[in-house]
Amino acid sequence: MRKDPQQQALKLNIQVDKILCKEKSIRPREECGVFAIYGHANAAELTYYGLYALQHRGQESAGIASFSPLKLHFQVFKGMGLVSQVFDTHSLSSLQGTMAIGHVRYSTTGSSTLLNAQPIVVSCSKGELALAHNGNIVNAASIRRELENKGSIFQTTSDSEVILHLMAQPTKEDIVGSFINALKKIKGAFSCVLLTRKGIMAARDPLGFRPLSLGTIESGYVISSETCAFDLIHAEYLRDINPGEVVFIGEEGLQSYSLNENVSRKAFCIFEYVYFARPDSNIAGLNVSKARIQMGRELAKLYPVDADIVVPVPDSGNYAALGYSEQSAIPYYPAFVRNHYIGRTFIQPTQLIRDFSVRIKLNLIQQAIKGKRVVVVDDSIVRGTTARARVVNLREAGAKEVHIRVSCPPHRFPCHYGIDFPNPKSLLANQLAAEDICKYLGADSIGYLSHEAMIKACSEACTEFCTACFTGKYPVDFDPDLDKMILERRPFFENFS
Repeated sequence: MRKDPQQQALKLNIQVDKILCKEKSIRPREECGVFAIYGHANAAELTYYGLYALQHRGQESAGIASFSPLKLHFQVFKGMGLVSQVFDTHSLSSLQGTMAIGHVRYSTTGSSTLLNAQPIVVSCSKGELALAHNGNIVNAASIRRELENKGSIFQTTSDSEVILHLMAQPTKEDIVGSFINALKKIKGAFSCVLLTRKGIMAARDPLGFRPLSLGTIESGYVISSETCAFDLIHAEYLRDINPGEVVFIGEEGLQSYSLNENVSRKAFCIFEYVYFARPDSNIAGLNVSKARIQMGRELAKLYPVDADIVVPVPDSGNYAALGYSEQSAIPYYPAFVRNHYIGRTFIQPTQLIRDFSVRIKLNLIQQAIKGKRVVVVDDSIVRGTTARARVVNLREAGAKEVHIRVSCPPHRFPCHYGIDFPNPKSLLANQLAAEDICKYLGADSIGYLSHEAMIKACSEACTEFCTACFTGKYPVDFDPDLDKMILERRPFFENFS
């Protein structure tokens, strides 16, 4: 007896819905953004604008720490929410001095609370220190346990704080040496900035997981997670801070040091090019929008299809869709219209409005879709629930065919270096083959960019990337129990060995 395809598809959908965890995050979540400025009379104000440009890297909290020789202590202001919600004219006027650091956060280790907002400020034998960190320290739990056994008292449940406690240990080294020695003891991803009374330090881990750039403004220096922040404040880009490099900016100018790690390879996170970084940023000499256009071109070569229009999923799919359109000669049409005025939270309606969470963000121009064979280009598919809702919307709008194209390989594994992917069991590609994913989404076809083609698209920058979320090959070992709440589970420390 021949099985009904519709019944098979329905059965598959029910099975997948049971498998996928009902997590709040259905997209890979941004990590953090750091910014620092030295030698400018309006350091805090420029840091505020720099954080504005980096807002896409974290929307949970924002903070700035500054120092003026006229003040006894660092001035610090931070809060929960977006940059525009945290700061106002009064708070910025309280942040005086010619040097400042700033941070926007999404919690990759530690919960989303004001306690964990950065910069983290401490006073110790090395003086006052303020740290802002992007990345994830994979051995933070074991280091913290060791330090707590020696009497250290931690203020937060963020992995970043272990750097400051390591620096505070009694040694004969100066503050630069203490910073370098602390960084040598940690493993994982870190691009960080450190404010001291004598100047600003910045560092990038030996494998170079996260971006960090150096620029100049008038007679001072600027450091930022991405170059798009330089453009906003009219700073001039100098270069990327190299993997394994530590810089100190003080009265004698800029000094560069090395962590002296014997690392034979680099592992820059390729997902920065795929999704996280702003398209107007340049990383390792490659413009992000150019990389995404090249990904779209490679995708069109691998998975051509007869269609009438190429439709991007805003905003991260825009440039890959443009590349797909150029390579395939299929017209590009932005049929999804994004609502740019959505707050971080909204009241979820009942069944009165179906698919509210999808429709409130993206709505369709139905006249452009009706009767058309549509290629939808997205940067990634994580859980698949949103992608499936979009296919339903396209069908309802009268699309004749719906073909899904994804500008990166299938996500099958979690990230332990600063990106908060859902649990592996919630990753659609971890549970299903591409053919079954296509059925689950209700699409006519699906095509993922291959690993080789993704590397090729970014080869102008380098060829050594971290692609662990696609391949499961992790460049740095980590504790198998590692997750973002590892520092908040007290039983972990009682049983840790």
